[in-house]
Amino acid sequence: MSKPWQAFPDHLRLSVRLTPNGGRDAIDGLETGSDGESYLKARVSAAPEKGKANKALIVLLAKSLGIPKSSLALLSGDTARKKILRIEGEPEDLIRRLCAVTEGR
Repeated sequence: MSKPWQAFPDHLRLSVRLTPNGGRDAIDGLETGSDGESYLKARVSAAPEKGKANKALIVLLAKSLGIPKSSLALLSGDTARKKILRIEGEPEDLIRRLCAVTEGR
């Protein structure tokens, strides 16, 4: 299974499939779509209006990874379920944190 992230010298790009109005805020693991692309599955209780779900996603990931919210930025997918996030930081450390969060799911 391919990983939903790409490492760059000073950041990661992470593919996420977000479910708004998901009843709770949670990371549901990794999944590969029918197109063969991998992504991190996440759900938030916020509604997809006025960027609330996107903000909730950033808060969820920052808390789960133990990094500041300011380290995360939405690159694409503002109104789509599939999003690409930029996570500032040392890539190997971020990958370790992502693996710890997604293991066993």
